[in-house]
Amino acid sequence: MFKTLLKNTLLLNISAFLMVLILEILSVWAIKDRFDTDYLFYMHSVNFTVFIMGTIWINHFILIPYVFDKKRYLLYALLLILIVFLGAYLKGYAKNGWYGVSKMFFFLIYTTGSGMAAYFVRRNIIFRRENEEKEKLQKEMELNYLKEQVNPHFLFNSLNSIYALSRQQSPETPEVVMQLSELMRYQLESSKKETVLLKEELEFIENYLLLEEKRLSKRCTVEFLIEGNLAGLKISPMLLITFVENAIKHGAQSTNEPSSIDISVIVKNATLYFCVKNSKPSLIPDSKRKGFGLENVKRRLQLLYPNAHALEIKDSDKIYLVNLSVDLAISN
Repeated sequence: MFKTLLKNTLLLNISAFLMVLILEILSVWAIKDRFDTDYLFYMHSVNFTVFIMGTIWINHFILIPYVFDKKRYLLYALLLILIVFLGAYLKGYAKNGWYGVSKMFFFLIYTTGSGMAAYFVRRNIIFRRENEEKEKLQKEMELNYLKEQVNPHFLFNSLNSIYALSRQQSPETPEVVMQLSELMRYQLESSKKETVLLKEELEFIENYLLLEEKRLSKRCTVEFLIEGNLAGLKISPMLLITFVENAIKHGAQSTNEPSSIDISVIVKNATLYFCVKNSKPSLIPDSKRKGFGLENVKRRLQLLYPNAHALEIKDSDKIYLVNLSVDLAISN
């Protein structure tokens, strides 16, 4: 990293030196005949370029990092004016006296100011690029952490379902274990990807609902409706399942009363409209642990689709409703 930065700095300053040298040669080309030889003409241009770039380099590599960046602005201004004045005096007084000094002073102010402008623009671009890289890295780390949380959360819920069937000594328990293994296989494979096909994600949800229906028996009716063209659309994996799990856990699973879960998926113009509505029991048992699934998925939505989603949650006495819309065009 340091070698690359040093290399880029050297190349940039060599390029700036050559550009100033070319401009200096062109600017005095009309009076080339005043010099005895071509060698003296070119050496004059080289010396003047070294003088100009030397003043700029003193400012860039000494004054700015050791004075300006430490917020000693008054001292920086005084030192810069002093250096420019000394340079103007050494270069201009011998030829044209104080008139030459003043002329050279303003010329150096102009060139040094132009160099400062280019320097700060470049530094701002570098800082902004570094900040963007840091934010991207932080975002990736946070997303990976959130995705790692999804796996055990889903597994614990599924194991609870199998545990309930095993206590009932249900003959469907082995089949449910196989279904769970397929669900976990999909989850493990999808967690390695940034996006998956929306069709596959909805098939995963449908299979999960079939598994839960066997455990809940006939006391819960589940409706799962899909409308629209899903072809080619992709979505972040395991993003929707949390809302389904929440509907089951805090609805049908928490009561022996008849309950219902209605899930609708509508796709229009690459926008997904996902709605989950579940009935709530008349008596809600106190929960010893507060689930983090919804907070997790809210955070993932903010990171993955910051300006491309809308989430509305309504919690009434009898109904819990989730309306989510996501513009999937940005991930396709």
